[in-house]
Amino acid sequence: MIRQILIQTHNRIKPFIHKTPVLTSQLLNKEAGCHLFFKCENFQKMGAFKMRGAINAILSLSEEEKRKGVVTHSSGNFAQAVALAAQNLGIKAYIVMPENAPQVKKNAVKNYGGEIIECESTLKAREDTANRIKAEKDASFLHPSNQDEVIYGNSTATIELLEDYPDLDIILTPVGGGGLIAGTALAACYFSKNCKVIGAEPMQADDAYRSLISGQIETNEFTDTIADGLRTNLGNRNFPIIKKHVEKIIRVEEDEIIKAMQLIWERMKIIVEPSSAVPFAAVLKIKEEFKNKTVGIILSGGNVEVTNLTF
Repeated sequence: MIRQILIQTHNRIKPFIHKTPVLTSQLLNKEAGCHLFFKCENFQKMGAFKMRGAINAILSLSEEEKRKGVVTHSSGNFAQAVALAAQNLGIKAYIVMPENAPQVKKNAVKNYGGEIIECESTLKAREDTANRIKAEKDASFLHPSNQDEVIYGNSTATIELLEDYPDLDIILTPVGGGGLIAGTALAACYFSKNCKVIGAEPMQADDAYRSLISGQIETNEFTDTIADGLRTNLGNRNFPIIKKHVEKIIRVEEDEIIKAMQLIWERMKIIVEPSSAVPFAAVLKIKEEFKNKTVGIILSGGNVEVTNLTF
């Protein structure tokens, strides 16, 4: 049943998304000691994989729900995705964003016609503000990562990757709220022969790593990481999928993320945001685990504050 839902999801959203390219680099293969295939969601509409989940979630609403609009909370990429998806469908979008969200992402939300409501930079403030808007406007709430329709939409990046490269041994994704890795894990389960899924996470925001060990959802007290898209927590919809289908989570340090990001920029000549570089950093950190394997990496997005680079 899930396989059929994922196929239907992919067919539903195809008119609204790009089929993003898969790039390789002999230089990075040599550096990593394995065969790397980068699924470039930095080239997706609005610059990140989030467009897939956002458009699927909105398309799944009833006509009455669409008429009343949608609301979400996000530090950036899902905010942009909902704003653009809503604009494409002629729907009002209310976007709750923390004050410390990158300005480049706030600007994009405005350009896509989203109405921004700023709040304090805590998860509680984001949730409380979104709930208030939901009640005031009777808008449908879209969760950035902990909603089935979002997870199913996210799965389509890996479905496309496996269509192009069906013999991958491993696929890596960054882990923030868990929506991407959950979707990736479902796609690998239902569309690959025996492909493992591994998550990668900043040491400074390692709640998913600790959650897999404890068997319950852990949270972060501090999230002081350059990977701003990974500062959120897992949810009750995606965590069971992660527990069942994800092999492990690898943690990386901030300097390792920066090094990996710099290598992608310099060697592949493409722009990725810090969160996107986390899986590649994991491969470079534990080369023995990936030696001579065929490895897919989801480059989750490319929305970078270029005036604030770390290299």
